Amino acid sequence: MNLGNSTEVTEFFLLGFSGQHKLQYVLFIVFLVIYVISMVGNTGMILLIRTNSRFHTPMYFFLQHLAFVDVCYTSAITPKMLQNFTVENKSISFGGCVIQLLVYATFATSDCYLLAAMAVDRYVAICNPLRYPIVMSRRACMQLVVGSYVMGSINASVHTGFIFSLNFCKSNTINHFFCDIPPVITLSCSNIDINVMLIVVFVGFNLMFTVLVVIFSYMYILAAILKMSCTAGRKKALSTCASHLTTVTIFYGTLSYMYLQPYSNYFQQNMKVASIFYGIVIPMLNPLIYSLRNKEVKEALKVRGKNFF
Repeated sequence: MNLGNSTEVTEFFLLGFSGQHKLQYVLFIVFLVIYVISMVGNTGMILLIRTNSRFHTPMYFFLQHLAFVDVCYTSAITPKMLQNFTVENKSISFGGCVIQLLVYATFATSDCYLLAAMAVDRYVAICNPLRYPIVMSRRACMQLVVGSYVMGSINASVHTGFIFSLNFCKSNTINHFFCDIPPVITLSCSNIDINVMLIVVFVGFNLMFTVLVVIFSYMYILAAILKMSCTAGRKKALSTCASHLTTVTIFYGTLSYMYLQPYSNYFQQNMKVASIFYGIVIPMLNPLIYSLRNKEVKEALKVRGKNFF
């Protein structure tokens, strides 16, 4: 296969966890279980919210879309990774690589903005409770969700368009288990300065903007909680924020580690681990976090369980 330029590349090979041949089937079972739990948990969360009228509120509206986004971006990478654990030919077509990166980047970025929107929702609910129904109207919530998907689509389209217009002549072996931005651009023999600049600008902006929204929202929330004279009110306010704050900490911590560091051979293996945690484990943890730390969700699940049996 001639690797002279991007139009002549017909497929890539995903190196994955090449040094773990003896553990391939063990890893397959482990990640299959994680993926199944993730799909069941997030799909169950979506169905629970849609079918229970008590959850037809802005907070659960955002949570429903967060679960949907988690399903989409983990499904963009996990099935192919599972397949590669069981086959010798770990190839992915050029078009398949384009689609995988586009879908993954779209929903991963949307996840950032949904978490920021959820922080704003908690800020309004705690700091301006009397205006909450007006500020967080259905129209406002729809605008925030649509905006999250639009920002995700723009970010993914820009990166995908610029990356796959590069010339690939060094190799067609991607040192990763899916088509992610940093390992793909390292295969190019073109000048990648623009691509690096786009990563810094777009990823940096998306992270900084959404993180700042979360930080300032919680600064005001904390100030409002400290002013509360009622202990029960403080506990209730903290409990409504605990699940979201846990998710935000895990999500942004892993994402920042992945993208805001120099890409080198030293970091490649660590990035694979971080990618597994971010792309596969976190979508499994989110429904567990929101169900185990949310009294309303736990009660609804108990009722569903009793009705089912």
